[in-house]
Order: sequence, then structure tokens, then C-alpha cells
Amino acid sequence: MLDENAKKTMLLKIPHALYICGVKDGEELNGFTASWVMQGSFKPPLVINCVRQDSGSHAMLKKSGVFTLSFLDEGQKDLAAKFFKPQSRVGNKLADIDFTLGEKTGCPIITDSLGYLECRVIGSVDEGDHTVFVGEAIGAGIYRDGKPLLLENTGWQYGG
Repeated sequence: MLDENAKKTMLLKIPHALYICGVKDGEELNGFTASWVMQGSFKPPLVINCVRQDSGSHAMLKKSGVFTLSFLDEGQKDLAAKFFKPQSRVGNKLADIDFTLGEKTGCPIITDSLGYLECRVIGSVDEGDHTVFVGEAIGAGIYRDGKPLLLENTGWQYGG
């Protein structure tokens, strides 16, 4: 029998950085705060990105097969918060944000970030309430040095 309290406590102890995941569908652009992200392989360079299936960004990512990850620094909690809300409720989240389009993917990259990866989806697993997207890093850039924003340092909880 699974101890639900122990499960939730231990899952919340898994450390997560926060990123802005940029997606597109044709000319439509969006971004969302991603936290269930990790490196999956050296060769080829693979990134695992888990995305809620009931989100509009999930549909965009599934259709286009590309995404970007902008790495946030420890002082960008407010920026991460802005991208947590669904686009359907708040409108264009990129309206007052400086960003560029990825050369390889055409997805938004936050210019005031530590840097970015551009990824092409090479596989996915639809299980539970998230899809596990496996992306191959096809582009990357560094904007500045800094420490990553960690979920545990925000006082927020996502998971369990």
C-alpha cells in the first residue's frame, strides 16, 4: 500500500530549476514556466521536458515538434510567475517581454535569461497527466553567468 503522505513529501524533495519553455504553432507564440526538465543523454544531447496535457502549450508543442528552454536566474521569480498562468486567461504573455525567435526552431527565447536551448522533439510518452517529451538539443546560447532559479527557493510547490 502506497503511503500518500510519504510519496508527496519525497516527490517534493526532487530538486527542479525553473525555465520558460517557448512554443509555437505557425505564427502563434507562447511560453510557460517549466520545472520538470532534465538532461537525458550526452550523445545525442537529449533533454526531457514534461508538460501538462491539458494546456494549450502542450497542443502547440505536440503539433510543431519544437521548443526552447530559457534558463532563469535566481532573481527572476516574478518572470517565472508571469508564465505560470494559462494564455487563455491572461492573453499574450510575451507582450511586454524582450525575446527573440530561435534560429533553429522559431520558438521564443527570453533575452533576459542565463541562456537557452533549442530542441526538436524526437519522442514522447503520453502517460498520466503529463507528456514526457524527449527533445534533441539543436541550438544553444549563453547570455550571462548566474545561478539558476530553483523551485524550492520560490516557496512554491509543484508536484507530489
